[in-house]
Amino acid sequence: MNKKMNAILGDVEVNRDLILLLTIGGLYALGIFLSNTFVNIYLWKQSGEYLAIALYNLSIYIMQPLTFILAGRWAKRMDRVIVLRLGVIFLSLFFLTVLIVGEQAATYKLLLGSVLGIGYGFYWLAFNVLTFEITEPETRDFFNGFLGLLQSFGGMVGPILAGFIISRMTENTGYTIIFSISLTLFICAVISSFFLKRRSAKGNFSFRRIIHERKRDHNWKRILTAHIFQGLREGTFLFVISIWVFITTQSEFALGTFNLVYSGFAFLFYYLVTRFVKPRMRKTSIFVGGLTLYLSLFLILIKLSYPTLLIYAAIIGVAYPIIYVPYLSLTYDVIGKAWHAAEMRIEYIVVRELYLNLGRVISISIFLLGVSLFSPEIIIPYILMIVGIGHFVIYFFIKDVRFTLNTEEESVFVKNKLADNDNR
Repeated sequence: MNKKMNAILGDVEVNRDLILLLTIGGLYALGIFLSNTFVNIYLWKQSGEYLAIALYNLSIYIMQPLTFILAGRWAKRMDRVIVLRLGVIFLSLFFLTVLIVGEQAATYKLLLGSVLGIGYGFYWLAFNVLTFEITEPETRDFFNGFLGLLQSFGGMVGPILAGFIISRMTENTGYTIIFSISLTLFICAVISSFFLKRRSAKGNFSFRRIIHERKRDHNWKRILTAHIFQGLREGTFLFVISIWVFITTQSEFALGTFNLVYSGFAFLFYYLVTRFVKPRMRKTSIFVGGLTLYLSLFLILIKLSYPTLLIYAAIIGVAYPIIYVPYLSLTYDVIGKAWHAAEMRIEYIVVRELYLNLGRVISISIFLLGVSLFSPEIIIPYILMIVGIGHFVIYFFIKDVRFTLNTEEESVFVKNKLADNDNR
């Protein structure tokens, strides 16, 4: 048995904290993928308004970066495990609140979005920091490989399972069941966090200094601007495409199938791109992936049907890895060569998150303005054409970045990206 495991995983020695962090990451991925996509549909079925869904997502993207700033400050003053635990607790509170308010969830959309955004902020800041602290160079490949496997499993199984359960139940019983399962998974994650070894913190939180660093470090400025445009697409596409799938099919199971197709292709191409796209090919890869992603939008704008939506899911499942593997490598290579990168890593992560969510907020603000002034059916395609170009524009900001490869940081963050489920 040991020989078989070594053949699969390699000859690595893993400690208890590493296994616990993997467990928490796996529980998080399955809990989020099981329910997150369907929260938007749950709110849509109650309100029937794009405005309500947009405000819910806007509150997430406002609270997430604000919480990142607070979490970053706390991560340098207290135990990182406590910050992680706070994130999982707030995520648990989100699903508990959804269950309590039930069919009145749309009324409390801003509260729900805020709680979820706070949970994301605490969780991802702490998880990224703990990943570097708990793993060693010789165990990092094992950790990232296994975490990627858990996240991919959650991405493929969660939505299709949730869609099946919801479609087989009457009224909102199915939603109650999957939200309850997600709540249970997060409670298990909280319990697991109590077994992690406490990790003391030190140092000052120099958040503003890293923002001002963009004036001196042009690579850092280019990367931050690119992240605004990344967020420009993500902000609106997360909820609009999911709602379009549901409107077209009137089936949660069909939406689960859409996510299964996306996650399946993404899983395959994350592996292929990581294996075959070399450092010298990074910028070309980002250009091709961004252009493919933008052109794929016109497939569903020209003819919106379930078959074209599934083809679109497959195309973006291919395009996102082609962009993100080299793009995230570029980002963390720039951070690795930036001013005081070692002791200021938390601040760089926080500032990057701030600019990413700034783009998301701009995106949803454009959407809110558009649907307030015009008929949603008429204006939404034009909004998607405007904000959808974001990932293609990334290339024009990163093409002049110069750096050396830092594979160690690349592997950690590329794997984590898949669990966000925020890229449609």
